[in-house]
Amino acid sequence: MSAAEGHQVPEGSVAVGRRVKIPRGAEPPFTVFINGVEQTEGRDYRIAGGEIVFERPILKEEKVGFGRWLAMFIGLFGTYRKHETVNLQFTRAGKVELASDLSIHAEARPDQPDLHEGRSH
Repeated sequence: MSAAEGHQVPEGSVAVGRRVKIPRGAEPPFTVFINGVEQTEGRDYRIAGGEIVFERPILKEEKVGFGRWLAMFIGLFGTYRKHETVNLQFTRAGKVELASDLSIHAEARPDQPDLHEGRSH
């Protein structure tokens, strides 16, 4: 089963995964954003084993090849590919913090144990 099964991935983008590690020492309440839009726990994501697990894959822009980069550089055209960033607002040591552009992690394959479950920071 692919990471993007059941979800459309626009041309020029790739589904990179559904998991984001919660920063060490972060405490609730958590406020999760994708591209600045607040997400809803239980509908858009859940918290499991020290991670945010999204209901759909997070999309990133594919690498731009030299030809496309050159065409953009000389102004022939731009790029409008889907590139999502995940930000997390949380409390640590009594202070509100914001972690920006968190790393997205691929899902464990069904034939491999899920090393993320049960792990917390």
